Amino acid sequence: MDKVISMIGLATKAGKTVSGEFSVEKAIQGNKAHAVIVSVEASDNTKKKFKNKCEYYKIPLFYYGTTQDLGKATGNKTRMSLAVVDEGFSKSIIKMLDNQVK
Repeated sequence: MDKVISMIGLATKAGKTVSGEFSVEKAIQGNKAHAVIVSVEASDNTKKKFKNKCEYYKIPLFYYGTTQDLGKATGNKTRMSLAVVDEGFSKSIIKMLDNQVK
């Protein structure tokens, strides 16, 4: 398992993530989300919805991992989206994701 998924798992164990479309939207709109991760397997509509919300609320958005990867990290079978609601964890995850993109 890669470092990003491991870090998401740690954040989840610490209670610092929310997952599932409704919970992630609520975290974004409540200004609780510090980073949002959407599976690369998500539908174009789902990606567009989160892109628009994250742009509006100025929250970093990443398309990363399969639904199984995100599910495993959050203790579920599959997950399409998740939000990191802790600033420290989000900074670490964002740094890892930025490094992987480059």
